[in-house]
Amino acid sequence: MQTTRGTSLSDSTNPERQAGETVGSPRPRRVGVLVAVALAALAADIVSKIIVVSSLQDRAPVRLLGGLLTLRETRNSGAAFSIGTGYTIVFTLIACGVVVAILRTARNLRSVPWAVCLGLLLGGAVGNLIDRLLRAPAPLKGHVVDWIQLPHWPVFNLADSAIVCGGVLAVLLAARGLQVDGTRLKDEGSGTDETPNTGGSPDEKVTPGKGGAAESDPAKGAATGETENGSEVAAPEEKS
Repeated sequence: MQTTRGTSLSDSTNPERQAGETVGSPRPRRVGVLVAVALAALAADIVSKIIVVSSLQDRAPVRLLGGLLTLRETRNSGAAFSIGTGYTIVFTLIACGVVVAILRTARNLRSVPWAVCLGLLLGGAVGNLIDRLLRAPAPLKGHVVDWIQLPHWPVFNLADSAIVCGGVLAVLLAARGLQVDGTRLKDEGSGTDETPNTGGSPDEKVTPGKGGAAESDPAKGAATGETENGSEVAAPEEKS
């Protein structure tokens, strides 16, 4: 058996192995996308808070777009959108846990949409976590700087916006069945077990016989006057 020069005999005789190595290769990791998105969200949050504190602290709010958008510097001791004030330490520990969970998930990250999603969550969580660790009144109890206000909506910042956008994107990706490793979940109801049609009638009884042939029902053969070799014989006459 001749093979192409430069090709080993084992590869030529085992095409499935060669195809499996090409088709089954793992997807590349998307940690770089996650880090880039997280750094962009974190940088935007930090820079915006520095500008807001230096220009809006102890000053009157700035109304824009006819009052649709208001820039107001406030301090938040609770979670996003001023929820749960008074539990600063609890939310600080929760933020630390979220950061650790995202970093652990990044080891299996092979999906670009999930990389963007986790990057937004990571950048927003770290942005607010820095405020809680470094700002007054004390470490782990620092108040987060909020400065964006919409009508009938609590004051928030860019970190809160990143967290919300990442959460919405996570729900959409999960609804579409896209996994963190880039695979998709198959619908459980799509697969149906079909029995192959053998071409026989449903009432025909087939049992294995010699050589795989089907054996006929003895009672049915007696009624029709057929023998095992297929020849017909006359039915016995009934005596009166």
